[in-house]
Amino acid sequence: MLKNYFKIAWRNLIKDKTFTVLNITGLSIAFSVAILLAMAGFFDLSYDKFHANLDNLYKVYSIQQTPKGPEASTSHPAPLLEALKAEVLGVEKASRFLEDEAIVSFGEKEINMDAVWVDPDFFSMFTFPILKGEMNNPLEKRSSIVITESSAKKLFGSSDPIGQTVQIMINGKDQPFTINSIVADNLPQSTLEFELAIPFENEAEYQYNKDAWDSSYHNVYVQLANGVLPEQFEKATRSLVDRNLLEQIENAKRDGAQTNTDGRFYKYNILPFIDVKFTKFRDGYAKVSRSTPYLVLGIAFLILFIACVNFINMSIAKSGQRLKEIGMRKTLGAKRKQLFLQFWSESLFIFTISIVLGLVLSVLLIDQFKTIFRTAVSFNLVMSPIIILSFFTAVLFITILVGGYPAVLLSRLGTIQSLKGKLDNSGKNRVRNVLIITQFSIAILLISGTLVLRGQLDFMRNKDLGFNKEQVLSFPLDGKKDSYNALELLRNELADNPDILKITGADNNLGLGRDGSASSSIYGFEYKGRGINTNYLVVDYDYVETLDLEVIKGRNFKRGFANDSLSVVINETMAKEFGEENPLTAYVNAEDSVKYPVIGVVKDYHFEKLDKSIQPITMFLNNNEDLYYAYVKVTPYNMSKSYDAIEKAWAKIEPNAIFLGSFLDENINRTFRKEEKMTKMITTGSIIAIVLSCIGLFAISLLIVAQRTKEVGVRKVIGASIANITFLLTKDLLKLVGISFLIATPFAWWFMREWLQNYPFKIDLSIWFFIASGLLATLIALLTVGVRTLKAAAQNPAKSLKTE
Repeated sequence: MLKNYFKIAWRNLIKDKTFTVLNITGLSIAFSVAILLAMAGFFDLSYDKFHANLDNLYKVYSIQQTPKGPEASTSHPAPLLEALKAEVLGVEKASRFLEDEAIVSFGEKEINMDAVWVDPDFFSMFTFPILKGEMNNPLEKRSSIVITESSAKKLFGSSDPIGQTVQIMINGKDQPFTINSIVADNLPQSTLEFELAIPFENEAEYQYNKDAWDSSYHNVYVQLANGVLPEQFEKATRSLVDRNLLEQIENAKRDGAQTNTDGRFYKYNILPFIDVKFTKFRDGYAKVSRSTPYLVLGIAFLILFIACVNFINMSIAKSGQRLKEIGMRKTLGAKRKQLFLQFWSESLFIFTISIVLGLVLSVLLIDQFKTIFRTAVSFNLVMSPIIILSFFTAVLFITILVGGYPAVLLSRLGTIQSLKGKLDNSGKNRVRNVLIITQFSIAILLISGTLVLRGQLDFMRNKDLGFNKEQVLSFPLDGKKDSYNALELLRNELADNPDILKITGADNNLGLGRDGSASSSIYGFEYKGRGINTNYLVVDYDYVETLDLEVIKGRNFKRGFANDSLSVVINETMAKEFGEENPLTAYVNAEDSVKYPVIGVVKDYHFEKLDKSIQPITMFLNNNEDLYYAYVKVTPYNMSKSYDAIEKAWAKIEPNAIFLGSFLDENINRTFRKEEKMTKMITTGSIIAIVLSCIGLFAISLLIVAQRTKEVGVRKVIGASIANITFLLTKDLLKLVGISFLIATPFAWWFMREWLQNYPFKIDLSIWFFIASGLLATLIALLTVGVRTLKAAAQNPAKSLKTE
């Protein structure tokens, strides 16, 4: 019996090749895109889930009350770790965590590695599998280090690295360390990334800051005992806050800050480690949002939904062609159950072919998908038995639901009604219309999102950031030479090159360079009886000129002015913090009670991402602190040639360092990766949604034209024009697109307004975004339906009237 169902199903599908091809094409594309998008979404949601102690791991953050409101921070003082372990009940393990780069030397080899300074508990808290060496406590000794497998191969080749001594440059001096363990390479879905782990006590500033509660510069992670809640941790830390942070509390009171709901000025909270990847600190609170991966999964679902709607619509629309077949089967004794199984087997047949084709397409397209969307997804991530079982269960459910509805509808028809070949279409048309409206509403929603996202992305890319981003190249000052000496050597090497205009340096990069590093330093000081916080930036001479920053008061640092090393240049926002009518009368208090006078004010510029408002910044000319990035301003004429010249010059100065230069506009674009990824995915979803909707619309238009062929002939005989007939055949479908626009626009406006709230600098949410999406959807629908209707309207009426 089952064999007979599939045999008849095959014959029916072959008989109507057009609808079979359209159904399989639409479903195959939908399954392929849905599989790839779902993999990307689940990949993002899988971040850090491989840690065995995940349920008990937390990241510590502080909330300090200020006159401007609460401020949250994940940077902490060095003595906090020991205080937490000694005084807070429930803290089983804890580790500091500081990321930086380290130059590692072994023999002739010299490699710049991504290093982390951590405590001995780190490798028992987090699951980074140890492949070789000390398994239990690899960082117990201060001179021991842990290296990843791939980094060990770079440094030692095929030799055994365990027990080998390497030199690591710290504070400008090579220090010996012994490789104690090798760990597996970091998984792509790991928030904590490193190539080398070093005991925290070796960190350059540790000895100076180990007892300082007023210097925060690293993260802290804790592992709590089973059953200990975050609320208990906060209450348990109150005594150590009151004892060790008394100065900060008194300053907050003096400056007029308001206490929190618990009556406190300063407190420690913890964030579940599983949420770290998805957390932003705003308005003094940790805000966790997994909106991006859920949005990706939502788009995958919507695309699959549209394809299923197409299938249902085409199945219902075709039902009129099979009425006599149903009547004959019922006359010969077929039961409703048998009819249901017959029609459902046809649906199952189409779905099976579509799923196989969809899987094949997803395999063929995965490499391009990974490149376009900058993701490390792979089929290995979804090959677990649970996910495979869930996938096939979902497919079975979809086939039963989507294929079952038309099957139920057809199997319920009466015998006489079927044999007459007549059917009341009002109910079917209502269902069809609702489904068409639904899928076009989704398509218009996605198109609107695409237009707004692209508008915001273009706005951020083209916004005047207050500095020259097109002609300035930056690169990390990797190498063993003193950063100031290296810059001077670079100036000498390029002095005769007319395309090189200015060379300078700073301790931080603008945007995100090729090294992937980003950092900031906050400095607090007392000014006339109140506290002021500012971003701290160490620069070299010519920094302002190289970036074309605009000096609006005073002057920039200049060679020949000996006291400039004890002066500062600030931005407009920092000038407002002083509250002085003339900011050039203000000064910055240093830790040694030395006053650094303000000698210049530059116009505000965006030194952070555009999802942040411009903050105060103070520039210091301090030769006692290293520079980490070089900036080179070039002429706009031979930029490629200039890049090569800079790379060649740097190779002479630091032959063992890798040149990671990029222009600032590239750096800025890298900071938009999240927005770019989201825009690409929604654009792709919009295109696929429109294509699938049009496939369904085209198929339905074929059926409508076929059903009204004789009517078209009669109308032409009595004088109807081609334009009148075309309008008659398309108006109902275009009306549905119009209703879809009215339904989708309010939802699109609300979603995009909420999303834009994340940006202090954003586009205006103009009505034209939504009008354009509606017109685009209407135009595409008109072209889809118009091709077939024009052909029908132009047909010879004699031929139309002969059609039965």
